[in-house]
Amino acid sequence: MSVANARQSVLNPTMPYTGTIPDGLRPGEVVIIQGAVHADADRFQVDLTCGSSTKPRADVAFHLNPRFRSPPCIVCNTLQQGCWGCEETLDQMPFKRGGSFEIVIMLHDDAFKVAVNGDHVLEYRHRIPLERIDTFSMSGKVSLNTVAFIPNSAIFSESGDLSVPYRCSLLKGLSPGRLITIKGHISSYPHSFTVNLRSSSSENIALHLNARIKSVMFIRNSFLSQTWGHEELELPRFPFSAGEYFEMIIFCQSHQFKLAVNGLHLLEYQHRVQDLGSINLLEIMGDLELQDVRLW
Repeated sequence: MSVANARQSVLNPTMPYTGTIPDGLRPGEVVIIQGAVHADADRFQVDLTCGSSTKPRADVAFHLNPRFRSPPCIVCNTLQQGCWGCEETLDQMPFKRGGSFEIVIMLHDDAFKVAVNGDHVLEYRHRIPLERIDTFSMSGKVSLNTVAFIPNSAIFSESGDLSVPYRCSLLKGLSPGRLITIKGHISSYPHSFTVNLRSSSSENIALHLNARIKSVMFIRNSFLSQTWGHEELELPRFPFSAGEYFEMIIFCQSHQFKLAVNGLHLLEYQHRVQDLGSINLLEIMGDLELQDVRLW
């Protein structure tokens, strides 16, 4: 994910690292952490804390602790007044010993949402108010390349007219690391809805997503040089239902799009348009009501 618009970034700090977050954190902001796990790592941790005191120890609003010992897992918790709360454990490991990583922590009103290497991994509900957080720390057997804090003002947000059909320009087009979130409700008696990522200067559609609710199909394709390409249809599950809320995340990588729906990775789509900067228009149409559209 791009860190070009960060209000604060730290490059190649010495580990363990602790640093103040100027002006704290707010809903809608993003924390990006890029680094690499040591080949002999047993664990490491990321902490968002309320100060940096050690005696007494400052409250830890969000403790993210990947553990590589058998069985591998990620443990999340909160420390208040010197006492740890109830652990939340994820029995999967998106990190690899000796491998690089990118952690993206999205700050919402009610929870932290965490993605690793482009895939949604977990959600952790706030136990301490977000506005109390003013310090970031990281320790363990990892190398830290970048910590960046992306403000809400650096995130495109279309919160005005969300009527359907919906169109908005993506300034400067897409690039690796860009992420689009679409939140909405499917109509009570739907047929289908469509999301297109396309060029404004031609009829080319780089990514065409067509969810057909009645026939339980989610079609992916591209329209290039006046011709539709090969449809991609395979899915592990169909995530949309009549009358239901959904949250779709489209993550643009250098060679593909990754798509998650309702917090779970769903599919990948290899780029058929290589000039990502030419993809500068988002279209949404069909049987749905939009609640929020954002480009990160």
